[in-house]
Amino acid sequence: MSPRSASVNEELRRRSRERLLQATVELVGERGYEATTLGDIADRAGSARGLISYYFPGKRQLLQSAVHRLMNRTLEAALAREPRTEDGREPLARAIDAVLGLACDHPVLMRTHMAGILQAEGFVRCPEQQRLAELLRGAVARYGSPDVDADYPLLRALLMGAVFALLLPGAPMPLASLRAELFQRYGLDWELGVPPGGEPPGGTRTRIVGQRR
Repeated sequence: MSPRSASVNEELRRRSRERLLQATVELVGERGYEATTLGDIADRAGSARGLISYYFPGKRQLLQSAVHRLMNRTLEAALAREPRTEDGREPLARAIDAVLGLACDHPVLMRTHMAGILQAEGFVRCPEQQRLAELLRGAVARYGSPDVDADYPLLRALLMGAVFALLLPGAPMPLASLRAELFQRYGLDWELGVPPGGEPPGGTRTRIVGQRR
């Protein structure tokens, strides 16, 4: 039997890593972070326990990469959805709705992710995070930002703040109010993206002129 080629080995490693990331999303969403062990993740992924250490320094880094993968896949699908438009406001609206939607659809996972970022390990830079950053930067650029390097970090910070507000235990902010505030800041019509339904807070649907930075 001839040895596998380098490209085949690389593809097998990629698939193995993907299975670990997917298993992490599923298990932490089902059980929570503390109740999920690395052995559980390896079992769900059908991988050897040692492969986790090969790809990731620890459980917290594995979780952040897994959540970033979920976020970039969700955002990528939202931006690719028909109808496509040349108007850069629609991609930005879809990006905002995709991130807010993840907080609503995966509250345990996203709350755990946010808590991890605020801990000592901080923000993990990984291929999944880099791809997410590329997608968000692209949405900011298409929107017409004159300074993407300044406006992208601001959008990222605003989205993180909105996710935190949605998931705050005991005192969450309503999705519609947070969305309306973000849309007003960027001069986006309520009907763009994926509206949560019903009238926006205050009943106004008029795009605010001059809100672009």
